[in-house]
Amino acid sequence: MRFARVVSRILPVTLLTLPLVHCSGSPPNSPVLTAEMPLHLEDHLDAATIEGSEVPAQVPEAVEWRFDEPQKGWRAPAHKNPFIPPLQMTQTEDALRITLTEAHRDPRDTEGVLHGDIYVPLPDLKRAEWGHVLVRARTSDEIRNLLLAFNLGDPNLPDADDAGMFQFTGEQVPVIQDGSVHTYLMRADWLQPELGEWEDPWQELGFAVNAGEPASIDLLSVTLIPKETIYAGAPVGVRSEPRGIQSRRTLYMHAPGRLEYRVRIPEGGRLDVGLGVLAEDSPITFRVAALGDGPEAEVLLEETYAERERWAQRSVDLSHLAGETLTLVLEADAERKGSVAFWGAPTVSGTRLAAGPAVKPNVIFYVIDGAAAEAMSLYGHNRNTTPNIDRLAREGALFEYAYSNSPWTKPSTRSFMTSLQSSVLGSTKYRFDPLPEEARTMAQRFHDAGYQTGVFTSNPWAGSLSSLQRGVDWFRDAGVEHDPAASRELHQDFWSWREAYPAEPYWVHFQTTDVHGPHRPPAPFAGLFVPPDQYKKHREDENRLNPQPHWKPRPGRRWLWSSVFDDLGIDRVHWFTTERDVYDEVMAHQDYQLGRFIERLKASGDWANTILVIASDHSSRAAGGTDFGLAIQDSLPEQWAEWGPLFRSTISRIPLIVVWPGHIEGGQRFFEAVSMIDVAPTLLELAGLPPPQTLQGESLAPLLLGTGLIESRPIIIELIETDGPTGELHGLFEVVDGRWGASLAINGGLAHPDNLDDQRPAPLLVYDLWADPLGLHPINEERPDLVEKYTEFLEAQWEAHQALAQVFTRSGEVALTPEQLQTLRTLGYIQ
Repeated sequence: MRFARVVSRILPVTLLTLPLVHCSGSPPNSPVLTAEMPLHLEDHLDAATIEGSEVPAQVPEAVEWRFDEPQKGWRAPAHKNPFIPPLQMTQTEDALRITLTEAHRDPRDTEGVLHGDIYVPLPDLKRAEWGHVLVRARTSDEIRNLLLAFNLGDPNLPDADDAGMFQFTGEQVPVIQDGSVHTYLMRADWLQPELGEWEDPWQELGFAVNAGEPASIDLLSVTLIPKETIYAGAPVGVRSEPRGIQSRRTLYMHAPGRLEYRVRIPEGGRLDVGLGVLAEDSPITFRVAALGDGPEAEVLLEETYAERERWAQRSVDLSHLAGETLTLVLEADAERKGSVAFWGAPTVSGTRLAAGPAVKPNVIFYVIDGAAAEAMSLYGHNRNTTPNIDRLAREGALFEYAYSNSPWTKPSTRSFMTSLQSSVLGSTKYRFDPLPEEARTMAQRFHDAGYQTGVFTSNPWAGSLSSLQRGVDWFRDAGVEHDPAASRELHQDFWSWREAYPAEPYWVHFQTTDVHGPHRPPAPFAGLFVPPDQYKKHREDENRLNPQPHWKPRPGRRWLWSSVFDDLGIDRVHWFTTERDVYDEVMAHQDYQLGRFIERLKASGDWANTILVIASDHSSRAAGGTDFGLAIQDSLPEQWAEWGPLFRSTISRIPLIVVWPGHIEGGQRFFEAVSMIDVAPTLLELAGLPPPQTLQGESLAPLLLGTGLIESRPIIIELIETDGPTGELHGLFEVVDGRWGASLAINGGLAHPDNLDDQRPAPLLVYDLWADPLGLHPINEERPDLVEKYTEFLEAQWEAHQALAQVFTRSGEVALTPEQLQTLRTLGYIQ
């Protein structure tokens, strides 16, 4: 059972202890496993013989605060922001009521949220020993979310963020506003990545509470769940286990325990594995042995390990056993019975076969978070920002008109990893909603085919916060979210992974944030396009803008139309032109780092059999909230246009380059419009793997390989959210269709609290993209025929998306009607 982020009603703690994989008993005839492809032992528990590994009778107890009686330890601290009073706390018959009033809104920012904090002192706990924080709460008010927090900050230090009371913050969950009791589960072992490394002790547990208007929420209980409880549901299982900022797909057992696999050892055989422990006070002795026809086993590894915070990476040589079919034994022992032992991504592999049609290619899916196609020289930018990507494009194929399927990272990344639109997967208004289990990701599909899988991203929305750690052997999604040189660290992580797990083939997903805001170009690229004195003045003006009301440069706010520029005497066009120039500098840095990575890849010998895809999750606007195309206009359009259309080039037009030496002819440039949801079926076909049964993207492989054409088709782009109290979907649902673009407002569009003055002129707006590429001037009056055509088209598509969404409901209980199935087959969504 997966851990849900939001669990309706009351969920007993005992239900949270089930593992992702549960296996027990000894198969009567153990099958022989082979390693022509990398053999992931954790995926074959059904073929293993299990001995011992008994769950201890006693596990650490949870710590619980029940608020049906007063809990004097809980406090509302005086806020660091002198304009905000402490939260109001009231004891009711069964709950602690937390109330936010209008006084909890910063008067300097009338568009901001209401905010407050609560906390309880702890007896110096070790956070590593605790798995989850469980909160039972209810509200009917507009409480937006609860943010888990750790350890109060020093009140005497200057605070960069007025809302920040705590040293560290973790997961944030949306609050369901139906007046019923709901249970919210948050990881205790995850921190916001930009806040640094954790050092024990854990002295305070806290929550930040946010609301859009005066509101109250009742806390019924808060529970700390020990990590050992998570592993007490079964003797053996598989989980994604974190160590610092790195997680691995991990086989766990209880010591003393033993797993036996029948394996045929390949040429050059080796077992690569990370050893880990749950508790430092209970060392684990790990053993790997080979048992052949003789009575005695050959011990290949024996080591006692007790370091909780990191993996012990080990490689076990099996080459002298090549060609033999034997029993491979994984054994763990400990003085304290029931201690949990971890085998991180245990993988058996051998020497790679010579090149041939049966050899699977490596796949590198390199996503530059927030990269605008129009800011790259290979797409016609008037600066040489991307010379290395230019050269790569000449070795492969470039798509001139590629679009992201949503304008920010979470819905976009989830969609292109599953080839399913966001409106099918579920709204991301609740930003911590997990990906439905029924939606399988690209990583899962390649892992199931035997690929080694790695994810290296500095944006958690492209990782665990979007449930994208599934099927990933080596996973890193934290630590450098806004570092302008994130790619350097991610590349080094990749090479560390390849050293630890050198088998092929592999599938890897990069998602770097070098060009994501805030834009701070590193040397020697700082100053490449902006002189130092101009950059200094730009930063000074930014510091003047930051404290001003309505200065919130991110999508959905009215900052661009604010009088703040005139009030401060700042030239708006010049300021944003400089900001765009700085963006070009960070793009040049990203290009340089990618060029160095490819050079090393070629030197390693991997390049000849590697498919490389370079793309982005969205264009520049969501990469820091700067819509350069709009901001540098001498005359701004009507305010309603700020939200869209989503197909504006600064929002959704992205790069897409595909290179595969010897297979994809170099120098190709395609002008068909394509979507990022086409990437998954394309890579699966190029790698010779079966396509998903249900998908919305289309494989571009025939076009890339010169074996066929693809039909020109409309491209859907969307941003759909859920109204908390009603559950109603609303947002923008759009299409790019050759020359024309159309934007349909679903249930009123994006009725953002900061956009109460939104006055969209019509439910559907049509644009001429040839004459108006930024989508600033709708042509509804001139072309009523197109209004009718695209209204009918988008309404039909929306209905189809909602039907397909029923396949991916989290309960799996909703059945499609025959008519809905036929509609989806007609549209090509179900094969």
